[in-house]
Amino acid sequence: MRFRASILVPMARALVPAAEELLDKEIRVLDKGFVRLVDYMGGDERIVQAARVSYGTGTKTVREDKGLINYLMKNWHTSPFEQVQLTFHTKMPIFVARQWVRHRTARLNEISGRYSIMRDEFYLPEPEDVCLQSSNNKQGSGDAVPFDDAVEIIRQFEEDQKLLYARYEDLLGKSIARELARINLPLSLYTEWYWQIDLHNLFHFIALRADAHAQKQIRVFAEALAVCAKAVAPLAYDAFEEHRLNAMTFGRSECVALNDLLNGRPASLQGRALKAFEEKLAKIASLTTVASPEDFNPLA
Repeated sequence: MRFRASILVPMARALVPAAEELLDKEIRVLDKGFVRLVDYMGGDERIVQAARVSYGTGTKTVREDKGLINYLMKNWHTSPFEQVQLTFHTKMPIFVARQWVRHRTARLNEISGRYSIMRDEFYLPEPEDVCLQSSNNKQGSGDAVPFDDAVEIIRQFEEDQKLLYARYEDLLGKSIARELARINLPLSLYTEWYWQIDLHNLFHFIALRADAHAQKQIRVFAEALAVCAKAVAPLAYDAFEEHRLNAMTFGRSECVALNDLLNGRPASLQGRALKAFEEKLAKIASLTTVASPEDFNPLA
């Protein structure tokens, strides 16, 4: 029996020095949380090798690799990025976890209060993070409250946390089932999980959760994940910043409004549509990187 040799280039296990350096190191987030890169599979090399299935041997230099990755990102050829996998161990308050878990394109295993005794660890905000409800964003924060008021609110948070945890311990001491004893523990309790996701969907997570409109307490986790993503696949992360994170799309009516402005006419939008359009223009003017890993100290 005769066999044909494969025309595809074998893909060996890739080792990325920056990612190896980051493995198993805690990136501290919030008061008691962290992000830890546990493992990864692939990097920039894996992306271009996967893409070259369509091109045969394809390009080979770093410059050409960068060009290919930028082409893939710019033109929404997402499957090569899915070849790269990252596994994290993360610790966050439950209210952050409940936002996080909405990203259903990952695999996770979370600590269970049915089997484990939950630790006496709760999130307490910094005074500057105690804010009023936004007047124009139903799901967001507005201005910070005065410092003395914030300190009092934090004291009340801590008092409630201590009371509820003491009652939890009391129930455990009476041999009440753990699955029942836990039910009154608050959303500020810390939880942990292992979370595995491919690079394409991690980029989607970062784009949404590192955005200025996201809640700060999950935004800082997205920034930590961005540090890991860039360590694993720096060329891909640069392309992501260029074509996704610091880019934007305009709807049909917004394109009409842009044309109006270019021709010296007022934008043909009103109300919320006009406000959203103006926010996009402001982002263009600022050219601000939303979640640049260079601005985040991973081991602070």
